Amino acid sequence: MTDIPGLPVVWRPRTTRVVAYATAGVIVLGMVLLAVVVAPQFKVFDRILMVGFGLFLGWVLHMFARCRVVADRTGVTIVNAFRTRRLEWAEVVDVSMSRGEPWPTVDLADGTSIGAMGINGTERVLAARQLDELQALVHRHGEAPDPI
Repeated sequence: MTDIPGLPVVWRPRTTRVVAYATAGVIVLGMVLLAVVVAPQFKVFDRILMVGFGLFLGWVLHMFARCRVVADRTGVTIVNAFRTRRLEWAEVVDVSMSRGEPWPTVDLADGTSIGAMGINGTERVLAARQLDELQALVHRHGEAPDPI
């Protein structure tokens, strides 16, 4: 049985963050350098657009790198790339991730489900541990106590 972690706890993918931020840095730096050394037929406005495009791509990569799952005493916050969802423990029925899936699926009491991009399936050992911890918290905080 997995030990239940102390609250609050934050799960984030390591590889995704490293790759996204490194790629964003290379893109932004590359676009700035390109804007500086580009041929003279490109005007100032064109150069500004190049840097702006690099910054836009950097922002998109940041949005993917910020993904996380946060559990605290009152519930779970799932921060995906472009949407954040706050759930009370009673709303979360189960968390599951089949082999080969990119991230876990959080099943909700209303019959819907959402992905939790903060736990990355490609980090197999880390993802399995994080999933076990989240499942243990869901079963501890989300279920009604057994009647006596």
